[in-house]
Amino acid sequence: METVYIDKHVELVNECRTGSRKAQFELYKLYASAMYNVALRIVNDDAEAEDVLQEAFLDAFNRIKDFRQETTFGLWLKQIVINRAINYLRKRKLDLISLDEVEVADEPNYDESETVLKVEAIKTAMNELPDGYRVVLTLYLFEGYDHEEIAHILKITENTSRSQYMRAKRKLNSLLETKGVVR
Repeated sequence: METVYIDKHVELVNECRTGSRKAQFELYKLYASAMYNVALRIVNDDAEAEDVLQEAFLDAFNRIKDFRQETTFGLWLKQIVINRAINYLRKRKLDLISLDEVEVADEPNYDESETVLKVEAIKTAMNELPDGYRVVLTLYLFEGYDHEEIAHILKITENTSRSQYMRAKRKLNSLLETKGVVR
């Protein structure tokens, strides 16, 4: 059975294909806020997130004829934003250390459902994570990618993605303990 994506903005996309600036502006208004948040979670810098957003929309509108509507415009745009954001990190010399050879001890068991965290404290702690940790954690937890997809996006191994994710969770938990959010 083939998956069918219903894109409620297909008419705006088709108008963009004809060069309609008005349709481009409408799509921008619909998606800018969400895409900015995706970029910000990855690059962790307001100015860079804004740059990523603008460049991603330029890419999308310049390549709109290549959009085959196999998915929604929003998902297609989100992938462009994520790729742009990761490229920004690479420019900053993001260093994801390969951990294939390193043995990582199992994480201590704890019941995540019992832990109630304050949103602002989590945002602050997320911003304090090293880029590599924050990116993997964001892609896995917030963007819903699995480790195979993250490995492909970041050009790392699946094992490295898993290790970065485990270490990111530990570091985030440690930061939250320091702030008195979790005990």
